[in-house]
Amino acid sequence: MNNMIKKLLILMTVLIGFAVQAEPVYWIDVRTDAEHSAGHLEGSVNIPHGDVAKEIAAVTEDKNAEIHLYCRSGGRAGKALRTLENLGYTNVVNEGGYSKLLEESKKKE
Repeated sequence: MNNMIKKLLILMTVLIGFAVQAEPVYWIDVRTDAEHSAGHLEGSVNIPHGDVAKEIAAVTEDKNAEIHLYCRSGGRAGKALRTLENLGYTNVVNEGGYSKLLEESKKKE
């Protein structure tokens, strides 16, 4: 019986470890390469909005992944959002423009 309890505790510890692992959050800059090079959010991946459909799988194939999109004003991010939703991605957010996000991040500091 003692051995069975040890195995159960080990199993519970492993399962809790899996449950606690944070899911990755992806930030995608859908502006042009030149715009991205001029400035971008740290950790963001640059995929121009017209290339999102063919390049998103290189970032994540998880259709439930948390994905945040931004561009200059939100327009291209909106187009990319619709593209991703049409591909079956379910947790995509249009965060709007880069300048607004940069300003918000400075306020948090």
